[in-house]
Amino acid sequence: MRRGHRSGELGGDAGYTLTEILVVMAIIGLIAAVLTPGLVGQLGRARSKTAQVQLETVAAAVESFRSDVGRYPSDSEGLNALVSQPGGVDGWTGPYVKGAKLLSDPWGHAIEYKQTEEGLAFVVTSLGADGRVDGQGQNKDLHAPAP
Repeated sequence: MRRGHRSGELGGDAGYTLTEILVVMAIIGLIAAVLTPGLVGQLGRARSKTAQVQLETVAAAVESFRSDVGRYPSDSEGLNALVSQPGGVDGWTGPYVKGAKLLSDPWGHAIEYKQTEEGLAFVVTSLGADGRVDGQGQNKDLHAPAP
């Protein structure tokens, strides 16, 4: 703030000029323009890492289901068998995951489950940010256990 020349009190012209405010806003805008792409990239990489950890957690829950029940969930039961007991299943001691929210990836897409090799193995998959098969970067498909 500026002070009056004679008495040391605030004068009528105290404060910031429009030019000073515009210069500060331009500097803030430039800083934001430089930092934003880097921060967005970091967010995407963090979501991909979170999705991979989440898939590994779901895969471990599927293994716990198999240990208790003696088989993997069928394709028709899917991952919901980890949250609520399927009909006619003995030995189920779940829930194996804390709520159905864990069955969606960080982008809000359902985690896919599929048995392979006549029920002897399984794979859980996230299709990445775009929700489509294949892709690069954030759109890359993630799997657990690793194929």
